[in-house]
Amino acid sequence: MTAEPADAVPGLAAASRRALSGAGALAQADERHVEREVQLRMAEAVAEAIESRAALVAEAGTGVGKTFAYLVPTLLSGARALVSTATKSLQDQLFLRDIPRLRDALQLPVSVALLKGRASYLCLHRMKQARQSATLPDRWAVRTLAKVEQWSQATRSGDLAEMDGLDERSSVIPLVTSTRENCLGSECADFRACHVVRARREAMAADVVVVNHHLFFADLALRDSGVAELLPSVEVAVFDEAHQLPEAGVQFLGTTLSTAQALDFSRDLLGLGLQLARGLAKWQELAAAVEKAARELRLAAAGPLRDLRGTLKLRWDERAKREDFVAALAELGRAADAAGQALDGVAELSPDLVKLAERAGTLATLAGRFADEAATGRVRWIDVSPHQARLVESPLDIREALAEQMGNARKAWIFTSATLGEDDALAWFTEQAGLEAARTLRVGSPFDYAAHARLYIPAGMPKPNEPAHPAAVATLASRFARVLGGRSFVLTTTLRALQAIAEQLRAEFEAAGDTLRVLQQGEAPKRALMQRFLAEPRSVLVGSQSFWEGIDVPGDALQCVLIDKLPFPPPNDPLVEARVKRLEAQGRNAFADYFIAEAAVSLKQGAGRLIRSETDRGLLVVCDPRMAGMNYGRRLREALPPMTRVANEAEASAWLETLASEREREDVPF
Repeated sequence: MTAEPADAVPGLAAASRRALSGAGALAQADERHVEREVQLRMAEAVAEAIESRAALVAEAGTGVGKTFAYLVPTLLSGARALVSTATKSLQDQLFLRDIPRLRDALQLPVSVALLKGRASYLCLHRMKQARQSATLPDRWAVRTLAKVEQWSQATRSGDLAEMDGLDERSSVIPLVTSTRENCLGSECADFRACHVVRARREAMAADVVVVNHHLFFADLALRDSGVAELLPSVEVAVFDEAHQLPEAGVQFLGTTLSTAQALDFSRDLLGLGLQLARGLAKWQELAAAVEKAARELRLAAAGPLRDLRGTLKLRWDERAKREDFVAALAELGRAADAAGQALDGVAELSPDLVKLAERAGTLATLAGRFADEAATGRVRWIDVSPHQARLVESPLDIREALAEQMGNARKAWIFTSATLGEDDALAWFTEQAGLEAARTLRVGSPFDYAAHARLYIPAGMPKPNEPAHPAAVATLASRFARVLGGRSFVLTTTLRALQAIAEQLRAEFEAAGDTLRVLQQGEAPKRALMQRFLAEPRSVLVGSQSFWEGIDVPGDALQCVLIDKLPFPPPNDPLVEARVKRLEAQGRNAFADYFIAEAAVSLKQGAGRLIRSETDRGLLVVCDPRMAGMNYGRRLREALPPMTRVANEAEASAWLETLASEREREDVPF
């Protein structure tokens, strides 16, 4: 980038305002760009933070255009920048669409690089191993591997997201990608052509690098993704979708031992042992011992739980003292240690065997660590799913990790999202991130919620903990969906409620002879469900946590969102319990300072699915009587956008009838 550095650019805020204004280059280059005063205010605040190398926490409501508000001053500053967002798909959007559009409009010679984690890139060495191995699980895996090999001949980036038709859940992906544990580094025969190395090299040379939160924190913990090398040279660090930072950090700053990790090691031990050192050790017995120990650990972690759907988080103490759990953990350590001893004896034959020996040592060390007490200031729990168990030890928040990074070098730190809190101090986010001293900014949505949206809190609903509650939610949803002809979401707080509501909805529609369709989370991948919802307007989508945010359905395809109950954190969650204990030890009210604050932020996220453009209109229904009847209900209502509240179901239905009739008039050809 040839522009001057930020501290030499006079009036970066003014330059940003000009670029985003009605007469600016951006408006001329992009007819979809609309000048908004709220966007200009945010851009000026970002520019000031860049010029002063300060920290800014900015909440920008739906429709502000926060992406352009932080990108324009960042690009104009000439500063080297790191932009981190929540997901790989958002990374692709920034890299492929938003930044190139702005770069061209502003006529800036900016080089941009995309950097993802190892698991996103094809590993040529692992692909060759997979071809030579006889451990592919089925004929579908054989076909998929053949497609990957064909695609590998043409790709430059090696980013698996480029490959059409590759299911992100495919069993082949772990076979053709590397991990920190199995990467051979410079000893690999394919090192010069390595896609991960090329991506990191391009990132180090670029003016702007786009990463994701998981990659950022994984690198802080493991120094493995290239971010640690990149960060010291960066002058501006921007975190979009920053509300996801705390949980991403807790997940990746912790220590994890998973049964899937052990099974992957067992598979590689068998394949590479037979391929590279056949006859020199009892590879089949060694691999079988690790596999058996991993499966026993998963069964012991699950305990009496058998019909699992999704992932269940268990307290550490629920399993840690059980004899079968202790025995399985010890057996995994012994099996890994035995494998390591055998590998040490043949390691000189191949770099792959050296790495396998290191992985065996890591497994044995982790098994030993989790057999001991947790470190001070950290919390442990067990995640159990139908296919694996994860033992986790984690910090309670990201304060220390972020403070360490922010103290290393003077740079601008920008944290932004549509949902960062419920007060002007944005305390929900700043406390977790240790950013109480940062400047905060809140710019509200430019949308006319009072005119375009209605809020209905039904009276007489069963209490959320009563057995009749899910059926009541489904029945109400069916009535509203009939008025609209579908075009509805039902957002649930638990997978159990999701199942019950979806089944009741289907029963309601079938009994009445309706042609409305119920789309249920888990029946297909998230993207496929959304495509069906958009293709079939006469449908109701029932989704849990993954549908509360990151879903963008502008226009009249979605005009009613029902939330089954207030999204309080589960009180028996081990991480929640640890945070509550810490607050109480500080003499604070955990319910007011934690539970309500968490519910307010989640409620804002769920409600944010309804109005996505300035012409959208719709109804938000919160099927929880506590929203109206409890003292804290007012605080939660005030956290929502300023929707006009309706008093009863008749008024709510009348509003939906208005939306339906207007839509029908617009559809009539002239």
